Amino acid sequence: MSDLLLTKTMAGLAPADQTTADYLSKVKLGSILHGSFVKARNPAFMRKYFALLNTTYEMWEPGEVTSKHGAPEKNFDRFREDLTIMAGYYKVVVRVDGSTRIEAKSISFAKMSEDEFEALYQNTITVILKHILTKYTREDVDDMVQRVLNFG
Repeated sequence: MSDLLLTKTMAGLAPADQTTADYLSKVKLGSILHGSFVKARNPAFMRKYFALLNTTYEMWEPGEVTSKHGAPEKNFDRFREDLTIMAGYYKVVVRVDGSTRIEAKSISFAKMSEDEFEALYQNTITVILKHILTKYTREDVDDMVQRVLNFG
């Protein structure tokens, strides 16, 4: 069974979508259900975050950043993960040989609260302005994101 979506009403909890309603219609009255509940994040804010990432990615020129290993590859998933790490949302993973590597934290609804996601969004803008869109202001970035959201 996938996650159930419930909404709070004056009478208690009620199905928030048809899948949940269908599932609950098959549960006998008096049955006890066990589960963990989290408040769902705002999907519109997730779209805003990806509008920010997509716009920045399209404007990014990997050749502008180089190291002794060369320029980074233009790969959206790697770009998103790197920005997440640079924004401070990562975990250190210990490998079998004892060495470590840094991995971006999951931004899935189930793994990150709305407050943490809001902080990630703000920190990501700071990283973008410092490392990628260095000639832009916060207002410029906000305007670009809003234009993308209005267009889509």
